[in-house]
Amino acid sequence: MTTETKTKEYVFDATGASLGRLSTEVAMALRGKNQPDFQPHIAPKVRVIINNASKVALNDSQLKAEYKRYSGYPGGLTEESREHAIDRLGYKIVFEKAVYGMLPNNRLRAVMMKNLIINE
Repeated sequence: MTTETKTKEYVFDATGASLGRLSTEVAMALRGKNQPDFQPHIAPKVRVIINNASKVALNDSQLKAEYKRYSGYPGGLTEESREHAIDRLGYKIVFEKAVYGMLPNNRLRAVMMKNLIINE
């Protein structure tokens, strides 16, 4: 008896979609919670593709939201608006940060994030 596991592929279109609502769907697909054989300790073999990421619906207050990171040194707190991050790195960083925060904080998070492909 052989068991073959094929990689499932999910394609999401971000045109006119809300960032949060689309990110929750993507996180659920990456985690495998939409499959009947869900197991929390196993990263599923899925590939999630987000197309048209630059056409996501973001209003002015969402563009002014800030991303923070801390270097660990005194005075090392860096703040950057979402609009500036988009100018620097593109819309890919917005979806990566949103989905990353919705995945569980364990060793599987990095494995699941490798299966996320974002096309501008």
